[in-house]
Amino acid sequence: MNKQALVFTIIFSFLLAFSSFAQKDPKAKTVLDAMSQKFQSMNGFTAEFDFVYQDDAGASDRQSGEIAVKGEQYRLKLPEQEIYNDGKTVWTFIQADGYKEVTINDVTQMEGELTPSNIYKMYQSGFDYRLIGEKQYQGKAVQVVELIATSGSRPFDSVKLMIDKISKDLLGWEMYDGQGGMFSYTFKNLKQNSSLPSTYFAFDTKKYPGIEVIDLR
Repeated sequence: MNKQALVFTIIFSFLLAFSSFAQKDPKAKTVLDAMSQKFQSMNGFTAEFDFVYQDDAGASDRQSGEIAVKGEQYRLKLPEQEIYNDGKTVWTFIQADGYKEVTINDVTQMEGELTPSNIYKMYQSGFDYRLIGEKQYQGKAVQVVELIATSGSRPFDSVKLMIDKISKDLLGWEMYDGQGGMFSYTFKNLKQNSSLPSTYFAFDTKKYPGIEVIDLR
């Protein structure tokens, strides 16, 4: 085999291997479909969570909060910030040192972002995926599925989902921004709660006199 043919063979083999890696893994899809169906059957849940951000230098920041999700609606509570999403409007409420501010966006302005409500079905569009394997996570056996973004418009390159092998609950996920940064969320005390009213996911400015309102709709 001459050198030119050898180089072509190496390049072809590399491309073939890459395409195999990037394709949608049927085993991963089975796990993802089961997770998505479990979420839909719950018709709403509440949980506590830990959030960690780690940069490429190894520095990290950790916070804890509470979350409620019902269909397309969610409410996320952190120490000095709350995010409300009623399926149409998103309110980001900040309250610290006596200062109160809320920024209002239309849900369509947040398209492409990973949210607590769309992570259960985001794999259905814009991602390839593969089943990495199994491991212990929070004392439970989980299946780890990696989603690989197929569009450069995504704010992150890949996401790893930790899915309970038995219950099919999503116990946590890790997001990688492609620049060395990693965001991770870990759920705790996950409880089904289908009785949450729609008003729970909407922010009422009337309850906060003197609040600064930034309406970006």
